[in-house]
Amino acid sequence: MTTTAARPIKILLQTTIPYAEDDWHIGRFRLLAKHIAGLRDAGGGPLADVTARNREPDANGNDPVLAAIEGSDYDQVWLFGVDVGGETGISATECAALSRFRERGGAIFSTRDHQDLGSSLCNLGGIGKAHHFHSENPEPDEDRHRRDDPYTTTIDWPNYHSGANGDVQHVHVSQPMHPVLQRTGGGELGTLPAHPHEGAVSAPPDEPGARVVVTGTSAATRRPFNIAVAFESHDGTGRGWAESTFHHFCDYNWDVAAGCPSFVSEKPSDAIARNPALLDDTKQYVGNLVQWLGRRPR
Repeated sequence: MTTTAARPIKILLQTTIPYAEDDWHIGRFRLLAKHIAGLRDAGGGPLADVTARNREPDANGNDPVLAAIEGSDYDQVWLFGVDVGGETGISATECAALSRFRERGGAIFSTRDHQDLGSSLCNLGGIGKAHHFHSENPEPDEDRHRRDDPYTTTIDWPNYHSGANGDVQHVHVSQPMHPVLQRTGGGELGTLPAHPHEGAVSAPPDEPGARVVVTGTSAATRRPFNIAVAFESHDGTGRGWAESTFHHFCDYNWDVAAGCPSFVSEKPSDAIARNPALLDDTKQYVGNLVQWLGRRPR
């Protein structure tokens, strides 16, 4: 008897801004897209079919792909919140469509960065409540409304300092261990890329199945901070993920030689360049995420 191979998981990698050369456009996540496209299923076939694009608003200010996402054949949308807040970023129409996409079984991965970078994600149903910014949905604990990174004084809270770009941070896996944090052969994943100023996430208390699954420790203050929140599926709603910074996934943090926008001023580390094996846990983390977020019911 022959077994029909599972179809590749169809994934959209999507920024929240139009293309701008000197910004965090989708081309700065090329290594991530390449890694996901290279993942293989148990039969040796491609695990995923990847599309990577920037936001392209029409005359009405809405991206046609995102505004109609619930009717698409995508299984997962990976949102990179690289907008600066305010009137920038994904629109209310797009957020509503993305929320319906998840309500209908699609999976959403969402990530952002420090202060208000990516704050348009706040308008996403459910998952949006996990993201805390300076001006929107700040962390509930007011004691955290202060700078953690003392070095880049132009950036305000939340800005958890996990280390230099080009290096890794040691992370703490919450128990019970989530499948995304499982290392092949047993044990826990132990590192993720470092960044001088990560954002803030937490598990919304009114969201079923939401919990913090991995945390970090500030290299500046030794204060613990949340790295990722997982959302289990419930009542037909797809799975979700909220991550503290897109720098865990962009080219510059995997290979500093890939370059970065001109406004990035911090001196990078050469740790990963000297020892590429430091990225092994991160690459497994990505593969585990793809598999856990899974396929949308057809």
